[in-house]
Amino acid sequence: MEATLLPTADLQAAPKVLLHDHLDGGLRPATIVDLAAAVDHQLPATDPTALANWFAEAADSGSLERYLETFAHTVGVMQTAEALTRVARECVEDLAADGVVYAEIRYAPELHVEGGLELDQVVAAVQAGFEEGMAAAGGRIVVRHLLTAMRQAARAMEIAELSIQWRDRGVVGFDIAGPEAGYPPTRFIDAFEYLQRENSHFTIHAGEGFGLPSIWEAVQWCGADRLGHGVRIADDIAVAEDGTAKLGRLASYVRDKRIPLEMCPSSNVQTGAAPSLAEHPIKLLASLRFRVTVNTDNRLMSRTSLSREFGLLNEAFGYGWREIEWLTVNAMKSAFIPYDERYRLITETIKPWYAERQG
Repeated sequence: MEATLLPTADLQAAPKVLLHDHLDGGLRPATIVDLAAAVDHQLPATDPTALANWFAEAADSGSLERYLETFAHTVGVMQTAEALTRVARECVEDLAADGVVYAEIRYAPELHVEGGLELDQVVAAVQAGFEEGMAAAGGRIVVRHLLTAMRQAARAMEIAELSIQWRDRGVVGFDIAGPEAGYPPTRFIDAFEYLQRENSHFTIHAGEGFGLPSIWEAVQWCGADRLGHGVRIADDIAVAEDGTAKLGRLASYVRDKRIPLEMCPSSNVQTGAAPSLAEHPIKLLASLRFRVTVNTDNRLMSRTSLSREFGLLNEAFGYGWREIEWLTVNAMKSAFIPYDERYRLITETIKPWYAERQG
């Protein structure tokens, strides 16, 4: 592996693919301040810099539950169509500026109806913002939605049906999120079976706050196309002193079936899913050729971007352009858009750029 530190500007310019990013976890601090003032939402700080610091510190607790508490303030200011459209547009602008060429952005429509919006209106407002952002980027980025149902609620089927209604209008899949412990994915098996009958795609948050049983249910009972995080699959791998690895049956199945792992290094450390970046299972899993992808999760809470995540892997593991290209192609192969669109982005946008860098 290359040991050279890659320039930040080059990392930002590199074409990248993002599969796991929460809309309500990526707001600009200044936007939160503006939107909060408009709806009289009380924030922990009203200076954008101080607010950014508060989000990062609150999220950096080692607890997934505490991490999730920060969303009360982002979701709290995303209750009107205008606010949702603005946040969605700025999300696309920020990703395009960071060199992302394809992104699937997830959010839970059910969390944005406190101001009187219908679920359908929430999706329409976000789609409007995505379209504005993509137009402003001049075709440099493609953005699609993943509609999320919250584990602790009971609206999964309703959200799954909503994802099908919007399937040809920007939505490419479904997801469940929220606390894993006590809310297993099999609780929503009717929604997953419905999506399979509709030939649709879905990812499931699993193997972050809970271990192998969560992953097993997501894969074997629910039929997940991808795993959100999936960090704890490493619990099913035994590494001997000489470095050789023995995979358990679940880990072998996930690798053999090429089930993508939506790994989010900085976030995984914050929530305690990984002890540190240097000890993150991504290195082991990548070396064993799992379908590993790199993602941001929540850019606000982790003070991160996709280029920063790759920069951290470059520093920690010596990952160079060859490894970053492999991870990027993995992500593009795993996207929920049609094969020909994935193939075109890989062959016309991603591979030529990296070929030039590797000379």
